[in-house]
Amino acid sequence: MRTKIVSPELCSAMKRLRLGKILDTLPDRLALAEKEKMPIEDFLLMIFTDEIERRNSTASSLRAEQAGLDPDMVLERWDKSAKITYDKRVFQELCSLRFVEAHRNVVVLGPVGVGKTFLASALGQLACRGGFQVRFCRADALLRMLRQSRLDNSREALMTMLCTVDLLAIDDFALEPMSREESRDIYQLFVERNARASTIVTSNRDTADWLAVFDDTLLAQSAVDRFKNNAYDLVIDGESYRPRLKPTIEKEQPPPSAPVTKQHSSRRKRRPVG
Repeated sequence: MRTKIVSPELCSAMKRLRLGKILDTLPDRLALAEKEKMPIEDFLLMIFTDEIERRNSTASSLRAEQAGLDPDMVLERWDKSAKITYDKRVFQELCSLRFVEAHRNVVVLGPVGVGKTFLASALGQLACRGGFQVRFCRADALLRMLRQSRLDNSREALMTMLCTVDLLAIDDFALEPMSREESRDIYQLFVERNARASTIVTSNRDTADWLAVFDDTLLAQSAVDRFKNNAYDLVIDGESYRPRLKPTIEKEQPPPSAPVTKQHSSRRKRRPVG
């Protein structure tokens, strides 16, 4: 298929209309249209659809980067052969993103290394592709940001962002006790986001054990109850997933070294005479 040449005048006009990226594939598309004797309407639809998909992909990647998501933690890289168990019907429902549209929460529970962070990140990536604003934070980093915001007078702006973002993912929650201020921050987040926006929380502790990490028991009960009553539960159990993400290369074992004989002194210590 012979490559078509695009005139400089057309290139200039498309760039002025901010359609310059279409030029990357336009010669091939023109050749294809000529070969297939494509009607002009179908040709225009094809190149404009290409541009829409490119812009959507670029916007999705930018949202994922701003969200703090790992680009490698996407559903396409999920190892379905991993020896773990979870409710696949619940996960398929979550992948539909209806929980984000309905402002519901998600609790992802399981031991260390089974893929809680991976699945939470993958859901965040799906939400970015769906046009939602996402923020992904480890719990300790989130609490550090909130502490710092008190020092530089940015707490109001930070809390506004955290309370209004479409999907907030908090990873590794309830690993250690929180101070009184930290407990109040999490309480505010859970309460203000409840039924208004969606929150994903991953933890290796059951939600009943979250109460112990709050400084105030009544505050904890109120926050956790509101969050839990509006949440999907996804419990993952089984073999650690981490070795599958970064396969280890077995190193060649060195040949066994010759045994080392211990040198003994020819002199013996005399035992004291009692």
